[in-house]
Amino acid sequence: MATPDTNLSTDQQLELYRSMLLIREFEQAVLASHEKRLVQGPAHTYIGMEASAVGICSALLDDDYLTSTHRGHGHCIARGLDVKRMLAEIFGRATGYCKGKGGSMHIADVSRGMLGADGIVGGGIPIATGAALGCRVRQSSQVVACFFGEGATNQGSFHEAINLAAIRKLPVVFVCENNHWALSAGFEVTTAVANVADRAAAYSIPGHIVDGNDVLAVHTTAVEAVQRARAGDGPSLIENKTYRWEPHSVFNTKDPRPPDEVAEWKARDPIARFRKVLEEQDALSADQDAAIQKAVAALIEEAVEFATNSPEPEPAEAMADIYA
Repeated sequence: MATPDTNLSTDQQLELYRSMLLIREFEQAVLASHEKRLVQGPAHTYIGMEASAVGICSALLDDDYLTSTHRGHGHCIARGLDVKRMLAEIFGRATGYCKGKGGSMHIADVSRGMLGADGIVGGGIPIATGAALGCRVRQSSQVVACFFGEGATNQGSFHEAINLAAIRKLPVVFVCENNHWALSAGFEVTTAVANVADRAAAYSIPGHIVDGNDVLAVHTTAVEAVQRARAGDGPSLIENKTYRWEPHSVFNTKDPRPPDEVAEWKARDPIARFRKVLEEQDALSADQDAAIQKAVAALIEEAVEFATNSPEPEPAEAMADIYA
């Protein structure tokens, strides 16, 4: 199978747009469902960061892998997971991807190469490196995309995993989604370097700083990194600079971020920005846009109905699937 080209067709660009819209609408449904007390446990929304997941995943092939984070709904949707089963999992229902036992932070679908979201900061990074080592041992051409936040880059797992991947030239693309804030502290307060990508030099691998709200820029950079990994030249570190619109999680009622800063980033809305690009290219008419938005809304409505009407897990299932 050929690696995707950086020159996307109109249909491919429209699919990027549709995927970003689907992520946005899904997350809005999660927020609304939380208000109705349907969401079981915590949930961390991806609103404002849609271009990062879609741009990266659009560079992967069907048999590639990825690892995710506690803020992983966007990665799952960009990878093609079923929004009905995702929402059922978030509702704690038996029809969810993990039979309602994992919730928002642990959605996985190995059939789509989605090795799982992870509630541990930096927890998915060594898993991705291990999966890439497995690809090398099996002599496959598969690549692993590893998503994590800027906070994970101060964990030992980040440095240990990247060091091993660099030494062994493993086929993994490390993707830092730098949304500038942890739960209560800004990036500049917790991190000594100005850019996460600067740390790539310590391991002699490429480091890319990308406008994470520009889906085409993310896609182009991802294609380059995936091609390098698939060719056996080793890992890359991509830093997508982006911003989450909502507070840290659905449980956080107070937001430490300056309101002016939030407003500034909302004005850089990645979906509105890409819509304008498509309109200027005459690739998206008003009627097409309305049709896409209507179809996405229908998918989300169907997902909410499916999840709401799905049964809760049987108590007897509580101890099942503990051991692989």
